[in-house]
Amino acid sequence: MPEMPVPCTSDRWMLLLSSLVLSPASNPSRGPGADILENITESEFNDLIAVAHSNHVVMRGMEAFQNIMLAAGDHTRAQWAAAVLINERARIANALSVLRTLFDAFDAEGIDLTVIKSLDHWPDFGSDIDLYTNAAADVVCPFMQSRFNARIAPQSWGDRLACKWNFYLPNLPDPVEVHMGRLGQTGEQLFIASQVPRRARLIEVDGHTFRVASPSDRLMISTLQRMYRHFYFRLCDIVDSAALVASGGVDFEELLSSAGAAGIWEGVATYLVIVSDYVGRYGTDLKLPGFVKEAARFQGDVLYFGGKFLRVPIMPQSAALYRTQFARLLRRRQVRSSARLGLLPPLATAAAIAYKITGSDKGIW
Repeated sequence: MPEMPVPCTSDRWMLLLSSLVLSPASNPSRGPGADILENITESEFNDLIAVAHSNHVVMRGMEAFQNIMLAAGDHTRAQWAAAVLINERARIANALSVLRTLFDAFDAEGIDLTVIKSLDHWPDFGSDIDLYTNAAADVVCPFMQSRFNARIAPQSWGDRLACKWNFYLPNLPDPVEVHMGRLGQTGEQLFIASQVPRRARLIEVDGHTFRVASPSDRLMISTLQRMYRHFYFRLCDIVDSAALVASGGVDFEELLSSAGAAGIWEGVATYLVIVSDYVGRYGTDLKLPGFVKEAARFQGDVLYFGGKFLRVPIMPQSAALYRTQFARLLRRRQVRSSARLGLLPPLATAAAIAYKITGSDKGIW
């Protein structure tokens, strides 16, 4: 994968974070952007932390940073990282405690619940808690209000289509986002949603046991979020998906079957190739099957830095994936899902116009 241009400071921090979390453990200080480590100022370090938070790699990035500084005998900068790690561990411990309480309460009510996305980043944790349930809103919303004194955030147009609700709990600064019965940017994915609870597996995290999405479902959910909705990667997406593939836990034949049935196989293959290309710059070979590489519509060389993230061009690359998904749903006569997905272009246009006029797409996206 060719070197990407680095036009602004936030992109420089992304390169440095990539070096910290993706370079071999034997030599983590080598790699693009890592040359600034020795002379980083406290102000620059704070900028680095802001990008790390946006990309959900605070724990992994700061543990590597601290180790490098300790090895260099730089205890002052090592202490900067130590302070960040203490605060982040406290935040994550609180979020896990709330998540455990949620699971216990939902189980007691006989309501299924599966963690999606949030625990994929471990030992990091996302900015909110993402959950999936087959239960309907008229069951979940009153339960969250009565049991947890939750405040329900106003839904945007996109939230309504996607069938997701955000709840604010008194003891949690960030929202709990619950997807109900549907997945996808417009709630078009009934197939993937229907299999999430059935295929979920149990994992233990910091002494707690939770139900999480299967490896294949994790990759499909990440693909829907990155390739069909936001059109950018967080660094955690790269790191998490690479680790999942490298662990040998992905059944690629099964992934092909599931993603194909959902109409997003080309998107999943492209997502995996982008991940593989990016980590390849840091010496990791994911060894993707040939049929994955052949199905990819484009590769990692289209990525560019922008606004603290790794971005994927909407035109023509992502637009082509959208058209393929739309055509597949139509061929399968999934009329309602096709109608929902058909609303995406006008919704995205409305969000772009609102952002240009007001500086916010709140209420739309």
